[in-house]
Amino acid sequence: MLCYTTKNGDAFCGDSTKLIQELEDNSIDLCITSPPFALLHPKEYGNETQYNYVSWLCDFVKLLLPKLKERGSLVLDIGSAYNPKEPTYSIYQFRLLVKLVDDFGLKLCQPFYWYNPSKLPTPTTYVNRMKIRAKDSIDTVWWLSKSARPHADCTQVLKPYSKKFKKQLKHPEKRRKEDIHVPSGHIIHADTWKNNGGSLPSNLLRIANTNSRGQYILACKRAKVNPHPCRMPEELVSFFVKYLTYEGDTVLDIFAGSNTVGEVCEGMNRRWKAFELSREYVAASAFRFISDIDNARACYEEIMASEGFVDISVY
Repeated sequence: MLCYTTKNGDAFCGDSTKLIQELEDNSIDLCITSPPFALLHPKEYGNETQYNYVSWLCDFVKLLLPKLKERGSLVLDIGSAYNPKEPTYSIYQFRLLVKLVDDFGLKLCQPFYWYNPSKLPTPTTYVNRMKIRAKDSIDTVWWLSKSARPHADCTQVLKPYSKKFKKQLKHPEKRRKEDIHVPSGHIIHADTWKNNGGSLPSNLLRIANTNSRGQYILACKRAKVNPHPCRMPEELVSFFVKYLTYEGDTVLDIFAGSNTVGEVCEGMNRRWKAFELSREYVAASAFRFISDIDNARACYEEIMASEGFVDISVY
């Protein structure tokens, strides 16, 4: 069911396995999503166990594949987990990857690793109490595609140069004029020392998930609504949207939660679609797009009470 719209997107409440089937084939340029992780203890937003997680998530991917464009991408943020009652690492996310590649024919373009320095020490038993494991601070992010050459442009996600390199750029007369042969056998060419607008990104993304002053959080407080407990940071979503899409492309999130993807795409002139099973989360996600957070409670209550579309532009 369509709950609300914005200039660039549509937010739906319902079962994604049904909503995906209503999409046109070859209509999605990027699906970026963070499915509920296979944790040992159930969370309020719902999560599958490690035992049936792979088959559960593959049911969604099977339906999604015809909807992705040939040069489109699928980006999955998959968190880690430990095996029950022992301090050993679960390999469920690797089982998922193997199945997506071997059984569905997807290409693993590149694994990314989201390092969250603000992540709390987990698992508590083995990190805090027994002190036999280091805390988990990284989520694996699989970048997959239907073809071996999906659309991607690193120049859209360049990083600032270091102070040292900026200093070298200011003094061209001091730059090296010859190629450098390093002990590893690699060659650093002389034309490396020019201004290309920034340095190439790595597949280790350092992003602290600490935003506590954004409009969504402030509106949740004003409306006395609990925010979604596991929100993707805007910087993580922004990286992949800029990297893998053009303006006007369509981006989909099938586990939208608080709809970070919608907010990022709205500001970057991408079309977006958000699917979320929980009406409470859909209603609160509208806070990202209203003009006045003093109206947050009224907006939330109207979406919760409505059986159809709500015009959030009046808020």
